[in-house]
Amino acid sequence: MQPQQGRAAPGARAAPGPAGFGRRKDEPSRQVRPVPLPPVQQNLNYYPQIFWVDGCADAGAPCPTAAPAAPCPAPVPERGRKPRNGSGGERRSAGFLVMFLLILVAFTGVGLSIFKIFHLEKEVDELRESASAEHIPPASQRLTGQRKEVRRAAHVTGNPAQQDLPLEWEPTSGHAYTSGIQYHNRGLLVSEPGLYFVYSKVLFRGSACDSQLLSHVVYKRNPASPGSLVLMEDKATNFCTGQRMWARNSYLGALFKLRKMDSLHVNVSKIALVNFEESKTFFGLFKL
Repeated sequence: MQPQQGRAAPGARAAPGPAGFGRRKDEPSRQVRPVPLPPVQQNLNYYPQIFWVDGCADAGAPCPTAAPAAPCPAPVPERGRKPRNGSGGERRSAGFLVMFLLILVAFTGVGLSIFKIFHLEKEVDELRESASAEHIPPASQRLTGQRKEVRRAAHVTGNPAQQDLPLEWEPTSGHAYTSGIQYHNRGLLVSEPGLYFVYSKVLFRGSACDSQLLSHVVYKRNPASPGSLVLMEDKATNFCTGQRMWARNSYLGALFKLRKMDSLHVNVSKIALVNFEESKTFFGLFKL
């Protein structure tokens, strides 16, 4: 019976196991010799070939030394990712938004300042008008000690709601006004002595002519003197003819030196004949 092929000859060194089992990395490489398989069975089953690892192809030849394994390359550090274009666009949009808000705040502040200045100018104008109406000296005059003299004058107009004498007047509405002169008890009260021009106009009007007397009188009173003193007077007779409507104007005006607390009044002969329109019947004075 022949010896099986592939078995080691007597005296020969037994071959080590397959590569990688029981061998160190630094051992020399060994050649692999094929081992014949048993004859093929009738069932056609095949077996894989088994190889024995030998140190060298020739037992007498020296085995070459294995080359040292190459060292693994050092890991390459990951490069920093570049910023995306989207994030840059978002930063620019945020910057534009902040700039727009700052400009909007600046324009808002300027608008509020202009509105405040306009409002202050309007208030100053109103204060000036009220000061001139009430004859209050402005701040500049108070600081310098100068005071503008108040213009003392009065102009009152006819009042249709008449009941008895002396005549009653309208001191505020329409063309009427008072400045430094007080309208009191149907008369004009003088608060400062001086030279005054006094005037009065009355329009008489009737539907039938008769022989009655028309009179128009301006007089004054003073608490320091008893009674009254006539300053001006106008009387008229035979001022109409025939049985028809008529009208007559009576005007009085003169310069008088008046004292403090003098009170001036107007009297007429008959109230029913007076036309009390403000442009036809009025009374007034002013200081020179």
